[in-house]
Amino acid sequence: MSIDFLPDKPIYQQLIDRILGDIMRGTLAMGEKLPSVREYAVEVGVNANTMQRVYKELEQMEVTETKRGQGSFVTEDRNRISALRNEMKEQLVSTFLQNVAAFGFTTEEIVKCLQERGGEND
Repeated sequence: MSIDFLPDKPIYQQLIDRILGDIMRGTLAMGEKLPSVREYAVEVGVNANTMQRVYKELEQMEVTETKRGQGSFVTEDRNRISALRNEMKEQLVSTFLQNVAAFGFTTEEIVKCLQERGGEND
């Protein structure tokens, strides 16, 4: 299953975001083993070196851990996952607010729009 990557964001970052999303949604459970670097690279249609970088970045973020001879696993640290969710939420809200300000929308306009759309994605 090859992925259609966006041209304006590095592929490795898009893959990190995809895995983080899977973890935050629970599609990847805490303690779950990730596919090997080669397996995942073939699955998404990227070079194994790119996938290696993704796994390294995830480990540096303390989202995954590598067990020698066994592979990479999603962390079982609930506090880390919770902190990650909060970090991602804050980042998304910050980007959203910057975009809103750049287009000159008022807070009232945005709040009204959000209230009107509330529940659409529930």
